[in-house]
Amino acid sequence: MNNLKETSFGWVIYGMTALAVILLVAPTLVVVVSSFTDEMTLRFPPKSYSLRWYYELWSDSPQIWRTVKESLLVAALTTGICIVCGTLASVAIARSKSRFAAVLDAFFMSPLILPTMAFGLALLLLFSAMGVSLSSWTLVIGHVIICTPLVIRMVGASLQQLNMTLLECSASLGASAPFTFFNVTLPLIKRGVIAGGLIAFLSSFDHVPVSLMLADPRSETLPIHLWTILETNLDVRVAAVCGVIVFFTLIIAVFFDRLAGAKSS
Repeated sequence: MNNLKETSFGWVIYGMTALAVILLVAPTLVVVVSSFTDEMTLRFPPKSYSLRWYYELWSDSPQIWRTVKESLLVAALTTGICIVCGTLASVAIARSKSRFAAVLDAFFMSPLILPTMAFGLALLLLFSAMGVSLSSWTLVIGHVIICTPLVIRMVGASLQQLNMTLLECSASLGASAPFTFFNVTLPLIKRGVIAGGLIAFLSSFDHVPVSLMLADPRSETLPIHLWTILETNLDVRVAAVCGVIVFFTLIIAVFFDRLAGAKSS
């Protein structure tokens, strides 16, 4: 009887896991498969397959490539600032024994709880009240506020596994706090820093609500441009862009997975 219950429970877990995987992967597969159509409109499944729209994307899409460059620039600046601020904040919160540290941690996590559209509107009103014109830098500021909590969480998870005795040994041997941080703490938590930076980059690159509020026509990002295209007509190049993004995301994920596996062995 116990074996039967364990078997039934296992099948239920496997079935729910398979259903979750299908619901997560199926929409992406539909978009990727549709991007290989030879027709003028999006439809699934395509009647005929070709690389026509990938060629069009490469050779005749200057506006899309301009927004790609803008998105990469904003995401790179956001990631660099988030790594510095998020890592320092995580270390400060982890080392602090004050009750204020818990309040500060909740404050840093608040952008993840608040609706992003409302948060973007609040930032827009703030910049307007301060007389700040919308530009790439307002986008970076908005993305930094949204993405820094992600880095704090990833680095914080690494700090929880850190053996504090090593830091005490470094201090007892006369090492300064900056020396201990750069030569002991940072090398031990670098996986969390790298993972947090990667998540921050991906989140900034395809973020829509905050970008929609804080971008001007000169700082239009790729997600906003694709949104505009979908509002006017179902251009198949949108699916081709999604296919390219999925391809490069998989390459990055596999690269970091192999890198982490090699280091752990």
